[in-house]
Amino acid sequence: QVQLVESGGGLVQAGGFLRLSCAASGSIVRPNVMAWYRQNPGKERGLVAAISDTGTTVYGDSARGRFTISRDNAEGALYLRMNSLKPEDTAMYFCALKNRFVGWPITYDYWGQGTQVTVSS
Repeated sequence: QVQLVESGGGLVQAGGFLRLSCAASGSIVRPNVMAWYRQNPGKERGLVAAISDTGTTVYGDSARGRFTISRDNAEGALYLRMNSLKPEDTAMYFCALKNRFVGWPITYDYWGQGTQVTVSS
């Protein structure tokens, strides 16, 4: 089993920044991919960014150019630096992990409980 615990969400003004963290523990198997998704009530969960254990990154359209995903494999940590935040970035942000990654598209094995990000205008 794997546990994913997100932190770093909060309330920020438009134009500001936040850094989300995800602490992963348990049976993390390489190769793997970790990702950030976000979701608002009544809407589908959407990809923000993903990163493989070798550092390959993929960004969703909403994140490209403003957000940076990174990870520390030794610490089992995933990060998301979010700059130039907009009110439309308001959402619950979830961390996800896919063990034994073989290719895209991915169905993630594990999800965290989420951390709320609220951007005020």
